[in-house]
Amino acid sequence: MTEVTLAVVGGGLRGLTYARRAHATGAGRVVAVADPDPLRRALFVEEFGIAPERAHAGWKELAAGGRVADAAVIATHDQLHTEPAVTLADLGYHILLEKPMATNEPEAARIADAARRNGILLAVCHVLRYTPYTRLVKELVDEGRIGRLVSVQHLEPVGWWHQAHSFVRGHWRRQDTSAPMLLAKACHDIDWLVHLFGRPPARVSSFGSLSHFHAGDRPAGAADRCLDCPLEPSCPYSAPRLYLGCLGDPSSEFWPLSAVTPGRTEEDVLEALRTGPYGRCVYACDNDVVDHQEVVMEFGDGATCSFTMSAFTPMEHRRTRLFGTHGYIDGDGGVLRVVDFRTGAEEFVAAGGAEGPSAGDGHGGGDEGLTDAFLSAVASGDATLLRSDAAESLMTHRVVWAAEQSRLTGAVVTLQEP
Repeated sequence: MTEVTLAVVGGGLRGLTYARRAHATGAGRVVAVADPDPLRRALFVEEFGIAPERAHAGWKELAAGGRVADAAVIATHDQLHTEPAVTLADLGYHILLEKPMATNEPEAARIADAARRNGILLAVCHVLRYTPYTRLVKELVDEGRIGRLVSVQHLEPVGWWHQAHSFVRGHWRRQDTSAPMLLAKACHDIDWLVHLFGRPPARVSSFGSLSHFHAGDRPAGAADRCLDCPLEPSCPYSAPRLYLGCLGDPSSEFWPLSAVTPGRTEEDVLEALRTGPYGRCVYACDNDVVDHQEVVMEFGDGATCSFTMSAFTPMEHRRTRLFGTHGYIDGDGGVLRVVDFRTGAEEFVAAGGAEGPSAGDGHGGGDEGLTDAFLSAVASGDATLLRSDAAESLMTHRVVWAAEQSRLTGAVVTLQEP
């Protein structure tokens, strides 16, 4: 297979994850990076052997040099996807674009139009489509093992500490600097559910709010920072417990600790918690995204789907129940229980190869599967190797925006035909 050259725009956790997979398989080679953080740029130069003149402080500097690679990985913060995606598409780069596609529909439509106009491959990083587990579920549904799919229940267990890390203290805590949580976190899940049904819903409704992580639920006597708080030892959201507990574990040091500090000593962590955002009390932050949300979808044939996203869980694989006219499937992210109504027989089917559910451990093999598929598609020019294109990603994002419209207005939203 032809080696695909890559330019990485945004050298944080996600950009590094895709770059390392490309390098490890030999299917891709990173030849340029753009990131405002000099430490991240230096890491890429050293790890991937990038020429120093191709380590840029921003995507504009990268674009100014013309097309220097076959494809670009765009893994900047949510609100900074549109301009680099459109500009690099116009230069002829194939694009692997971190989710969400963009934070609003007009910008996402601009990206999809740029991909179509330039005839480039654009894959939004809906990594759940690329797991062995998803492939198995989709095959069982499409083969008719449970008859016609009538209803689905799906749970996204965000995890109590993950909510505190990313959506209370972290980068995705505010809608005005990131996106609504349904878009920032669970556009994965809405995309996955639409993928299972094979078509968009006709109507969407949603409810949800920020119920717990606010000043109104702050315990009496709590301090503004964990290190100053007499209640810290008994608090489920203790920052010292979480981040000091990462030390010595390479996976946890990669994520979530890397967001807190580049250091790997107790002193480094304590200093970051003393001065940085991750040491704040979860009841004294400036967060405004929801901590739980329900989405209900109705399809044109009357089939329904309910989706729950909740902070108040362990951080685990998604749980899904699929109800069909001839059978039932109950899945936990690794193993499926399949019940056949015609015979009463039960079968347990393991997807195989499933890793953990988080960004630190590959999203159940989805990070690797997506990277491999993208590189193969670019090398061969075969777009069918990708499990969605720009137009389909735009469609599933529109379902998310419809759900948010419903949550905010209380109305059931009818989706318009594209």
